[in-house]
Amino acid sequence: MHDRGGDEIDLRALLGTLLGHKRLILTVTGLCFVLALVYVLIATPVYEANAMVQVEQAPSIPGISAVAQAVGAANPAANDAVSILTSQSVIKKAVDDLNLNIIVSPYRVPVLGSLVARQYTPAAPGDVAAAWPGLGGYDWGGSQLDVPQLEVPRDLYGESLTLVAGSDGAYSLWKDSSIPTLRGHLLLRGQVGQPAEGSGVTMLVKSMRANPGMRFHVTRNYEVTTITGLQNSINAKQTSQDSSVIELSLDSRSPHLAVAILDDITKAYLAQNVGRNSAQASSSLEFVQKQLPVVKQKLEDAQAALNKFQLKAHSVDVPMQTQSLLTRLDTIDASIQQLETQRIAAARLYTPEHPAYKAIVSQIGQLNAQKAGIDKQLNTMPDTQRELLNLNGNVQVLNTTYTGLLNEAQQLELAQAGTVGTARIVDEPSVDITRPAKPKKAMTVLGGTVLGAFFSVAFVFARQLMKRTVEDTTEIKQLGLQVYASIPWSDEEQVISRRLDKRFSRRRPHKLLALAAPTDLATEALRSLRTSLSFSRHEAKNNLLMVCGSSPNAGKTFVSANLAAVVAQAGQRVLLIDANMRDGQLHKVFGGRAENGLSELIAGQILVEEAVRPVPDLENLDFVSCGAMPPNPSDLLMHPEFASLLRRCSAHYELVVIDSPPILAVTDAAVIGRHVGTCLLVVRYGLNQASEIELAKERLMQSGVDVNGVIFNAVERRSTDYAYGFYDYRAV
Repeated sequence: MHDRGGDEIDLRALLGTLLGHKRLILTVTGLCFVLALVYVLIATPVYEANAMVQVEQAPSIPGISAVAQAVGAANPAANDAVSILTSQSVIKKAVDDLNLNIIVSPYRVPVLGSLVARQYTPAAPGDVAAAWPGLGGYDWGGSQLDVPQLEVPRDLYGESLTLVAGSDGAYSLWKDSSIPTLRGHLLLRGQVGQPAEGSGVTMLVKSMRANPGMRFHVTRNYEVTTITGLQNSINAKQTSQDSSVIELSLDSRSPHLAVAILDDITKAYLAQNVGRNSAQASSSLEFVQKQLPVVKQKLEDAQAALNKFQLKAHSVDVPMQTQSLLTRLDTIDASIQQLETQRIAAARLYTPEHPAYKAIVSQIGQLNAQKAGIDKQLNTMPDTQRELLNLNGNVQVLNTTYTGLLNEAQQLELAQAGTVGTARIVDEPSVDITRPAKPKKAMTVLGGTVLGAFFSVAFVFARQLMKRTVEDTTEIKQLGLQVYASIPWSDEEQVISRRLDKRFSRRRPHKLLALAAPTDLATEALRSLRTSLSFSRHEAKNNLLMVCGSSPNAGKTFVSANLAAVVAQAGQRVLLIDANMRDGQLHKVFGGRAENGLSELIAGQILVEEAVRPVPDLENLDFVSCGAMPPNPSDLLMHPEFASLLRRCSAHYELVVIDSPPILAVTDAAVIGRHVGTCLLVVRYGLNQASEIELAKERLMQSGVDVNGVIFNAVERRSTDYAYGFYDYRAV
């Protein structure tokens, strides 16, 4: 990938990178698809039970409802229903009723055990699947254990115990050992249907279906632990904002247990809701009943005082204007009395600083101010008339208050006797056992596949960014080097290379890629290199051509051997010399031994005729092996005999190709390069870095060797040069 023109993204290079790593991407994606598919097949299904509850407006309760209406307060039962449904007081009843503090599960083989157990269908009710050979301690389907009672010491709370089934309803309970190979400590032995005690443990097994030797996990949890777990598992929410309908859901591997838990919770909430309304009415009724005799006594005293004054003053009627003031005063007093009742009721619900309580006190203050104004007007009347007015007003106010309290008492008695709360069940708890909530098979498989593709692509791009190797000829050209040819990756060459590593390679000749696959794209690229060299060699000082690399594994031996072969196929006499006396490989390509080669020839141990070997099937190609490895290859190459040898070979052949060691590893290539007319540097796609190539160029130039060009080897399809430069060869 390269940035062209600043931050511009080369989409063609990105696509090429993906295509070049398509095997990795497809393999990882396919593996993730298979893993996701296996997961949805073996994963234990999780079912979702659902219920729906509606919290209705609270019925009118005298006193309490008046407070709410006066100050606009919302019903606490409606606002806090979600929290109450998942409160400890509600969930505790479900935990106690369903015995959820005791957790029982059979031992099963990891991964496959649950899958096999789910597939088992008993021939008759109560049948248990036969144990697999050697795995009698595990459940394979049909097992069941009901433990209604389990009391353990404090140190065993939350710890998994092991119950081992015996014959004829017998069982034993063990505390597991911290060492897996040991069985553990025996706590008690018991019989189904009978209480058992031992080691501080009390246990009752109501029923058991299991093969002898089968094991069960048995755990006694703290009640708080169980309640907290249920609170986290139950999802309670309003269907919409400010809605009075609440949805409840619970996920569980046991659909029937999930339904039972929600059913118990909803019923417990309804019972608590009804009880709360009844208790609220009882509290208000108690207050009203205490006030009734007090108000009645005050009313009787006021009537007696009024009758006594009328007899004394010989006055019965009140003037019209005075009567009007008296009526207003009665209305204000009645309102004050009503608000006082509400204030007392509100005091049981709110603190004095609560806005609702303050609002009632404020209204009472306003009415008292109005009453003071009327009293001021009444003070201007004659004493007899004013006293009669006061006594008459007291009687009317107390009479109204007493009548109102009687009515409230009757309504509160009805509310207390009622069994209807402010909540009702809209949908009974239910679960669809045909459609598990988890795992969602299609989404899981699709998500796993997409996740695999995403991570594989991300890995490819991350490795590409960190690798920073040359993958485009543009990078080579930026170093001031000319690219003579780009040789594409060849699968056929990989097959041939693997054959070279076999032990009988010395006895059995192997064909070159140019001979084994003449129509291969890599062979066609080598022919293109041959054409380019035929023009550039006219300007060279001799017909000696050195092929070197910056580092091992660049493919210089492959290029040297096959380039010599395609030139020989064109009718030119070619000599191929393996000058890598440290680790030469040409003798494996053409067959034979490394001995009696270049090292012996320079040392004068053999003649040229003995060192030069013909290549089968290529009459115009000869080669010289590297020979036995000398102790000082660089010194040997600097011997005058090597230069003399190259001059004689140059005179007898039209082209001499020299395969040299890597320039950055040793100095041999720099020594050889001084004698040749053409020097080609092999750069391998995805292996060599730009800095490495530049250093190799500098190393050769420091030795007086000019790099005439670069051969870009093993170019993969993700390269744009390959994609657009070699497809036409297939049609030739």
